Amino acid sequence: MNGGEFYAEAEYIQRLLAETQTASDEEIDRILDKAERFEGLTHRDVAVLLNTESENCTQRIFRAARRIKEQIYGERVVLFAPLYISDYCVNNCVYCGFQYGNKTPRRRLSMEELREEVRLLEKMGHKRLALEAGEDPEHCPLSYVLDCIREIYAMKFQRGEIRRVNVNVAAMDTESYRLLKEAQIGTYILFQETYHRPTYELVHPSGPKHNYLWHTGAFDRAMEAGIADVGGGVLFGLYDPRFEVIGLMLHNEHLERKFGVGFHTISMPRLCPAEGAEPSPYAVDDELFLRLAAVVRLAVPYTGMIISTRESAEMRKKLIGTGISQISAGSSVEVGGYSSRANGGQQFELADRREASEIITWLMEEGLIPSFCTACYRKGRVGDRFMALAKSGNIKNVCLPNALFTLKEYGLDYGDERFNTLMNQIIEEKIARIDHEKVKNLVKERLHLLEEGQRDLFI
Repeated sequence: MNGGEFYAEAEYIQRLLAETQTASDEEIDRILDKAERFEGLTHRDVAVLLNTESENCTQRIFRAARRIKEQIYGERVVLFAPLYISDYCVNNCVYCGFQYGNKTPRRRLSMEELREEVRLLEKMGHKRLALEAGEDPEHCPLSYVLDCIREIYAMKFQRGEIRRVNVNVAAMDTESYRLLKEAQIGTYILFQETYHRPTYELVHPSGPKHNYLWHTGAFDRAMEAGIADVGGGVLFGLYDPRFEVIGLMLHNEHLERKFGVGFHTISMPRLCPAEGAEPSPYAVDDELFLRLAAVVRLAVPYTGMIISTRESAEMRKKLIGTGISQISAGSSVEVGGYSSRANGGQQFELADRREASEIITWLMEEGLIPSFCTACYRKGRVGDRFMALAKSGNIKNVCLPNALFTLKEYGLDYGDERFNTLMNQIIEEKIARIDHEKVKNLVKERLHLLEEGQRDLFI
């Protein structure tokens, strides 16, 4: 710990991983029993599951992860898109195409360019964005980030608007987080990249991000500033993935002890090729990656899990079945990329290059419900209030209806005849499964209101 903030003690984690290699079958069964009751897991429980090599245990982990996903999140998959506003960066992160040492042309969006990017994202049907920027106090100061957030929220289109702006920017001081809070951001997202301090300092050789303790303490400062929802993550492939998952779980437990609520979301990015980046000796193959995602889902059953277009369509399908609840769609990781869709200058390579409309249709063909919902954020169901509702089991009484409302709205505003035929079939099937008669009637009523021209309906 550092002044009450979080610090992942490498010796403790390494010792824990060594000790749990000999866990008994009885202990493993106890842990999986607990997971199947949706009780979550301690970081020690997680270490046990990460170490076991039993095929029966592995299959039970995957079954439990799928059951948690189905019971808590149903068939909903929340959609978002990243919006890169600046690739100026003073950090030299060795895995990143934006690293300072890459002498490529840099740019940030003008307000006119920002508006065009947002217009194109709204045209895809997006309502939720993740605003992304490199760290450069001179070329991308906080004042610029705040101006972008205000501009995005101010934009209104014939068919809608962006309703939630999540923010993934560098670690800041408490006062800066207060300004982000006042700008009405959704979730504040920050990837630790790696919890192993020697590796962290090695892959961040220079720049403000080199300071490990400043980075690990960012969520404490953000939550002290009043930001209710924070999202963590590591970049799998920088160090031993088991170590990284334990680090994530310890960080989550720290936030729960100190603030009463842990991560609102956990992102699962895997190291991708990038300009100037070296190959990693800790590359994570597909089989292991699926297992990591499943164990995280067992550990934090009520936390949103995010996968990006770094992963292929096939892999994303498997990950959704393993516990992922949010995915990006139609993404560009280039500043101005939605306008240009040009090659080069991007932060990392993408694997799933399908258009947003293709991904939305694909989800429905898989029997899933693409959701553009932002209701909880705007109804004040954030932080510990959201977690209390989720753990009570009542969250599905608002999440399923809101997902259906946003899907219907998307179909009416952006869908063609084929899309709407499939959409209406999906909606009818899901309504039929709603047990609560009052909720079922409310859903039917509001779907009719959407057909009559009303928009942005939620409960």
